[in-house]
Amino acid sequence: MQALQIYAGDAARRHLRERGLRPDDVRVIPAAAGGPKGLVLNPLDRFLFGHWLHKSVQPLHLIGASIGAWRMASACRQDADSALAELADDYVTQHYEHAPGRPPTARQVSQTFGRTLQARLGAHAGELLTAPGRHLHVLTSRGRHLLRREGRLRTPLGYLGAYLANAAHRRALGLWMERVVFSDPRAALPFGLSDFRSRQVPLTADNLASAVLASCSIPFWLEAVHDITGGPRGAYWDGGITDYHLHLNYASMPEGLVLYPHFSAQVVPGWMDKAWKHRHRASPWLSNVVVLSPNPEWVKTLPNGKLPDRDDFKAYGDDLAGRMRVWRQAIGEAQRLADEFSQQVQADRPIEALPLA
Repeated sequence: MQALQIYAGDAARRHLRERGLRPDDVRVIPAAAGGPKGLVLNPLDRFLFGHWLHKSVQPLHLIGASIGAWRMASACRQDADSALAELADDYVTQHYEHAPGRPPTARQVSQTFGRTLQARLGAHAGELLTAPGRHLHVLTSRGRHLLRREGRLRTPLGYLGAYLANAAHRRALGLWMERVVFSDPRAALPFGLSDFRSRQVPLTADNLASAVLASCSIPFWLEAVHDITGGPRGAYWDGGITDYHLHLNYASMPEGLVLYPHFSAQVVPGWMDKAWKHRHRASPWLSNVVVLSPNPEWVKTLPNGKLPDRDDFKAYGDDLAGRMRVWRQAIGEAQRLADEFSQQVQADRPIEALPLA
């Protein structure tokens, strides 16, 4: 049984069938929100960014939301392999002091996690922002109206309004949330953002760590990040709210493929779209996208028969060692994803991908 499945849009399937896949073919790598699910991609990330993509002479745009933003920022470090290994260890070992029987507060989580990001990313901002040929773009969700500031009542009421608006139409979510992309000022995104209320802000040493923290700030689990340097004033939350799996208009790129290491075969637009299955279908925007995804049957062989996820925090409670053990086991077994991809791209041989659905 193969651990890795390769899916592709129509144009990308033709390319893979005729020419295989080479590092120079890739122009964009997206990285989804999804919390601990992203850990299963760590060995594949380390192979891609630490080894295979070094052979490319083409500029590469890395765009991420939530844990995806952290992954893509780490991939811009000079030693991407070590930085991504460090990310996995930081995520697996995360622990927040709290009273017995009570979960840590959002403030405790934000402060502790913020210190980690400052040490791993903020302290190396100069290195990240000048990475040769790699351009980072961090997705965040900025609140509007009631959500422009975080508050005990206004936040739940605002998100109720956002949920109802999104249920009516994805674009209606723009009444409550705005996509703000903190982008490498050296190179603009190679595709448009006309699908949703959006703006782009230069990514700098002064806002890198704050932007990634905001992109990871799940409402009610972490505090919002307010008034990020260089961006419009307001409260910024998890980039996955507006862009859960980054279903963006990649087909508008002038050339090249999008290589998408993903924990799912589907590319869901926003976090609030999870309940709306008809919004999970592939679209012409994904024509040039190649998705690398775990085989669902292989996932059943992992500890607990699933990918690591946020429910594990509750399931294991204060059994930190137990959660760490199963997450590390899942990461170790996911080395197969990297090994199988390496075999697929040897000798430029044709690749027969499954169609995106």
